[in-house]
Amino acid sequence: FNNLLTVIRGSVDLLRRPGLTDERRDRYIEAISDTVTRAAKLTGQLLAFARRQALKPEIFDVGAAIVATRDMIKTLTGSRIRIVTDFPDPSCFVNADLSQFDTAIINMIVNARDAMDGEGTLIVSVHGSNAIPAGHSHPAIKGEFVAVTIRDTGAGIAAERLDQVFEPFFTTKDVGQGTGLGLSQVYGFAKQSGGEVRVESIVGEGAAFTLYLPCAGADVAPKAKSTPLVPLAAGHGTCVLVVEDNADVGHFAQQTLAELGYRTTFAPDGEAALAALENGADGFDVVFSDVVMPGMNGIDLAQTIRARHPHLPVILTSGYSHVLAREGSAGFELLRKPYSMEELSRVLQAATTSHVGVGAAAVGGEIASTNGATSAP
Repeated sequence: FNNLLTVIRGSVDLLRRPGLTDERRDRYIEAISDTVTRAAKLTGQLLAFARRQALKPEIFDVGAAIVATRDMIKTLTGSRIRIVTDFPDPSCFVNADLSQFDTAIINMIVNARDAMDGEGTLIVSVHGSNAIPAGHSHPAIKGEFVAVTIRDTGAGIAAERLDQVFEPFFTTKDVGQGTGLGLSQVYGFAKQSGGEVRVESIVGEGAAFTLYLPCAGADVAPKAKSTPLVPLAAGHGTCVLVVEDNADVGHFAQQTLAELGYRTTFAPDGEAALAALENGADGFDVVFSDVVMPGMNGIDLAQTIRARHPHLPVILTSGYSHVLAREGSAGFELLRKPYSMEELSRVLQAATTSHVGVGAAAVGGEIASTNGATSAP
């Protein structure tokens, strides 16, 4: 992480130099943007291992989900690796985070590819199981599970290293060839989803990693989803109550919203936000709140607002929260940190569009300011 910060700090220092050409300026800005994306991915992988990732469970067909990633899998493995699939009929359904599932499958496949040095046979199989078998140092677990096995014909893993392969930053690859976080994400996702991951290996013959997830049952089917992309749009004076205990982050959010054409009021905590709403809820079109705050957290604040002001939309934001990891976002829209200006604009636009005619947009009210909440300039 310090390596990533070094790139960001160095790029900022270079941007401060006088006489920069447009080409150089664009190069340094792009380096900052790319490095922030890598840093966010690194943090996400660590959160996944620690089982602190905010998951969005949904019911899906495991075999169909893997088939949907086949083009990416072929690109990752290359032409020298033969891929064999074995999917069941009827389908196996689970209730899990589809995005994290896809990431886990890709991480296991990349691990298998590297173990084979880019050449060999990769077998991907899906089957039902009435128990998770005992592992190297773990007892068996009874229950109904869907098992996804990724089997390779690579070098294999020594028995004394089987307990280490899921540890963050543990890797047998050469320097620069991997972070040692891919299998950590698989481990964390499995645990947080109520499942497990097991590994079997014989040195010189290959390894098999099996991801177990609780079965959703044969009588369920995924619900059809319709999530139209909301176009990027200006705020046009829409009023946002920004709730954030970190003043620097809160004021930066206000500046970003001002650039997008929104009006804002700042509240440093949940109690101040509720006080501002009590003194003029009609003056606000949407509440944008952090989750992790002292006292009342963002989930509790959002639920209180839902009870008192049911027509006022609430958007939550967080980079980490044990509350989110344990209980989810309680049905509220969640914008993960770090977020871009485009992501913030789209989520606000979607929220306010679905609540047309409510709040300041309907009555033309002034920005409220009370109990420590201060209006943005």
